[in-house]
Amino acid sequence: MAVWAWNAILALVCGNTILWKPSSQTPLCAIACFLLVQKALKKFKEYPQDIFALIIASRSISQKIIENKKSALVSATGSVQMGKNIAPLIAKRLGKSLFELGGNNALVICKSADLNLAIEAVVFSAIGTAGQRCTSLRRLYVHKSLIKEVIESLISIYINLKIGNPFNINNLMGPLINKESYMNMKKTLKTIKKQGGEILYGGKRIKKTFSKSSYYVKPALVKIEHKALLIQNETFAPILYIMEFENIKEAIFMNNDVPQGLSSSIFTQDLKEAELFTSSFGSDCGIVNVNVGTSGAEIGSAFGGEKDTGGGRESGSDSWKNYMRRQSCTINYSNKTILSQGLKFSKSK
Repeated sequence: MAVWAWNAILALVCGNTILWKPSSQTPLCAIACFLLVQKALKKFKEYPQDIFALIIASRSISQKIIENKKSALVSATGSVQMGKNIAPLIAKRLGKSLFELGGNNALVICKSADLNLAIEAVVFSAIGTAGQRCTSLRRLYVHKSLIKEVIESLISIYINLKIGNPFNINNLMGPLINKESYMNMKKTLKTIKKQGGEILYGGKRIKKTFSKSSYYVKPALVKIEHKALLIQNETFAPILYIMEFENIKEAIFMNNDVPQGLSSSIFTQDLKEAELFTSSFGSDCGIVNVNVGTSGAEIGSAFGGEKDTGGGRESGSDSWKNYMRRQSCTINYSNKTILSQGLKFSKSK
């Protein structure tokens, strides 16, 4: 939501009006942001007060917005499948689009890593917002010499995690958004066993202290091989796949060996490893971090990813180009016609 808020400000600064159709699953967040913008606009009474509109509706209204030629730019955040569904509709009318789609984010823990720093980043990236953000950590690659220690540390932390009402500052993880999300998580965990994976901890729903309509779960830790097919897909839930590697080149290969390319991280004290990971031979993601987790967005940096993540960029120094119409303007202050290629123009007599 923070990235979206920055883009809204950017769009307004660039002289645009905004029509926001949020996910039907998060209407309250959208209304809260909308009211903040309306409150800010009241302080500038000389400006139009209707430059930002909000529509709370089902998905059917999205298609009308997408297909409308008056929608100068369609900025869409969602799943890879959503992007593949709406991209042809926008392209059909030669419209402009900006996509920020799914992530299948990986974090690499090298032999030289500061483990205390790395473990903290792993936990927050994997369980923050219950694993329901595009930059959530899905895949953890650990050097084989550290795999046992890392797994033991994570299990110990996961066992003691405080899960509950997210409005309680003492709780580190809240609920899944709905029953569908829980069922998707449950289905994935069953598939893990079929593909040779081992559930080390978690995955069960917590029922005792919560209402029947809420879906609180224990986050899952899974040991699996990178070759498992489910590694190729993103499950929007707190499931962390743990795999081992022998050398940095193998880790980079596995980091890149998925269709998505949003966020990635490496934890190392070796400068050569860090530089390789951030180079053109390293991570192919739009976001590449060193000794920082995958989760979150730096508001001054370009936010977005490559491959099936969509290729678009929000925020950052170049994002304003998406929200403005470019014009090339040539002004001739002389009284002569200037031609290219050195040609000379003479009036016929």
